[in-house]
Amino acid sequence: MASETMKLEVPAASGETPDMARAAKRGDDKAMLKAAATLTRDLNRPDARIYWADLIASVIIGYGALALCFAVVPGWVPWIAGTVAVLALYRAGSFIHELAHIKKGDLPWFRLVWNILVGVPLLAPSFMYEGVHNQHHAKTKYGTVDDPEYLPLASMKPWSLPLFLIAAALAPIGLLFRFAVLAPLSAVWPWLRRHVVGRYSGLQINPLFVRDPAEGQQARNWRWQEIAASAWAMSLIGMMATGILPIRIFLIVLGVISGVMFLNQVRTLVAHLWENESLEPMSVTDQYLDSVNVPPPATLPALWAPVGLRYHGVHHLLPGVPYHNLGEAHRRLSRELEADSAYHASHHRALLPLVGRIARSTMKRRAA
Repeated sequence: MASETMKLEVPAASGETPDMARAAKRGDDKAMLKAAATLTRDLNRPDARIYWADLIASVIIGYGALALCFAVVPGWVPWIAGTVAVLALYRAGSFIHELAHIKKGDLPWFRLVWNILVGVPLLAPSFMYEGVHNQHHAKTKYGTVDDPEYLPLASMKPWSLPLFLIAAALAPIGLLFRFAVLAPLSAVWPWLRRHVVGRYSGLQINPLFVRDPAEGQQARNWRWQEIAASAWAMSLIGMMATGILPIRIFLIVLGVISGVMFLNQVRTLVAHLWENESLEPMSVTDQYLDSVNVPPPATLPALWAPVGLRYHGVHHLLPGVPYHNLGEAHRRLSRELEADSAYHASHHRALLPLVGRIARSTMKRRAA
């Protein structure tokens, strides 16, 4: 999940960063690519029991904590409950990433149930990501202007980073407007529909990306998900306007959704190094080196990068491996590959050093 409302300046190419230059000289690490292909062949099948148990537990904890927020209780209880709700629903929402990779027939009913329990209530149904995220994994599109999930943030201006995060915090307002107002109106006016489909139907960060209309089964999924999300958005606004839903509860719901999207945007900020300033196609190894792993022994990434997202670099090497097997894939590759392998160069320690790295890079650009 990422903000669709961001408008950031994309810098013109001005040469490679030192890290990207080193990666270019290195070329593809063939030993790493071969090991990734051969050592993980038995890890590609998702375990339905893990998916369902993880999702249901996250949903129960998330909505249970949210209900506790509604109770008028003095002290810190509502704030603690709100934090738990954000973390649990963020984990539940992160399954949208898995939906973009699950093969047809692997997890029957999972997409439908996820959208009913999470996607529609959080105003982020899976059609907003499916068909968009897949282009981020296209080898010839990653890191280019055709990648909906890429911006050279490390080489942009310092104000880009706070704007990047603020846009996510305000995203629930934009999504309410998109589903409660733009969706119904676009059903009447075809010219508006083209803009809604192209510009406002993807969880993307690249403001230049324009989405193509869906076809076939994807179009049918899009239709029912959009109708459900529109009905939910209009119901929320209608109940709040008529007093059925107290404004306090309405604001709590928006606040929790905002927290989920803000936390996801923080994770997105450090999912890559964002150092492909030229926006030219990258080799597979370069794509891996521009992606981030935060493996154990670090423990906090389990909260801010759940559902396998702490192994984001491994995921870019092996997009077909389900989230619950990425840890095992990482252990196998770590044991097999030599210390000078490119594989180890993508491992990082924690969130704050990664944020600091990007912030320092933008400050250097300002000085230049």
